[in-house]
Amino acid sequence: MLFDIDGTLTDTDALHLEAFNRVFGPRGYVFDRARFTNELQGFAMASIRERFLSREPEERQFAIMEEKEATFRTLAARGVAPMPGLIALLDLADAANVPYAAVTNAPRLNAEMMLKSLGVAHRFKALVIGDELTHAKPHPLPYQEGLRALGAAPEAAVAFEDSRSGIQSATAAGIATVGIRTSLDDADMKAIGAVLSAKTFEDPALIALVKAKLGPR
Repeated sequence: MLFDIDGTLTDTDALHLEAFNRVFGPRGYVFDRARFTNELQGFAMASIRERFLSREPEERQFAIMEEKEATFRTLAARGVAPMPGLIALLDLADAANVPYAAVTNAPRLNAEMMLKSLGVAHRFKALVIGDELTHAKPHPLPYQEGLRALGAAPEAAVAFEDSRSGIQSATAAGIATVGIRTSLDDADMKAIGAVLSAKTFEDPALIALVKAKLGPR
């Protein structure tokens, strides 16, 4: 199994939205939830820099993005909670000896903080950071790297994603992908390529798919 982190393992979209508005607002960019979903959610850092900060010197671009991520970490330090049903799903995978990895476009500091805050860092076999690869999501490479780290074939895997770029990345890697509806709706996710969508990891259809794909080993 392969999991995105933000908006999938935990619903942090509101925190990212607030952090972007705190840092980008004074620079003339204000985001509502719809604009966040369409223009920021799931995008690689390089893509966001190119779209909104191209007039800034490169060194300043990196500084602004780090300010945004530091702001997010400050907000997230108040506490984050796992999506309902997540821990039970990880328990199910452990019982079947099925390994899992996190695949994200988030910076490593953010990703490690989220996994640690959720109390699951030690349970994941691998952590793949899109911006540390030659291509981030929506390119399939991050999920291909996740499969490689797990020693898994795409047809035997399931991915869980909440963003357009994430679903595109996982499906392009040949992985059956479940959309977690923290921002996009069912129709949007299926139009991008998700095989089904669920509000939480407690959804019976999600659990049935996992058991069918991964089953007891």
